[in-house]
Amino acid sequence: MRALKLDAPKSLSQRVMLRLRQAIIDGEFSLGAAISEEMVANSFGVSRTPVREAMGQLQAQGLVVIRPQVGSFVFTPSAADIAALCTFRIALEPRAAELAFRHDRDGAIATMNDAIAAMEPAVEAKDNIAYGRADASFHEGLFAHCGNRYLAESYQLASSRVAALRTNLTSPIDVRTRSSFDEHRKLLDLFARGEHASFEAAMTTHITNSGVVYAKALKVD
Repeated sequence: MRALKLDAPKSLSQRVMLRLRQAIIDGEFSLGAAISEEMVANSFGVSRTPVREAMGQLQAQGLVVIRPQVGSFVFTPSAADIAALCTFRIALEPRAAELAFRHDRDGAIATMNDAIAAMEPAVEAKDNIAYGRADASFHEGLFAHCGNRYLAESYQLASSRVAALRTNLTSPIDVRTRSSFDEHRKLLDLFARGEHASFEAAMTTHITNSGVVYAKALKVD
């Protein structure tokens, strides 16, 4: 039997990937923007090898598109991508909410309350990055407390793309009005009362509306 070895807590390529992932989610790289491996390597003071490995990981997460002989680019969804993503979320999030209510209702409520508390100052400061992070925490909380790792892992397949679209396209609007903030408070109220059918209807509308905003902002048909 070969000797087993533990990996380092976080490899260099993993650290590069996590920083680039956050940069894409936070809009430091806009949707569709080119990402130069050489620029990233120089900026981080590393060789191009861990950057190339990080790009491969980001491509697997759907955040980056690598075009051989051309370069690496932040993803830009098509109309079909947006529709599929919204359908995926509408299928998963209400189910996660029902499970979270049964498995860890208090924990889920606490996570969503914390997210809403973080949204309030973000709206006041018109800070779309902070609002986007709080918004992501609200939705991810349903999966964190649902007690089903397969459901949680399924959501993680798309969560980075959702977070990037949210910060780049919907959060700048959300911090100018209170409609999104009010929708999240309504969702929390319905969840806390165990009104699953009403929660599903409200969440479906919430996600569908976000898809409409994505499509308008990206001008896709």
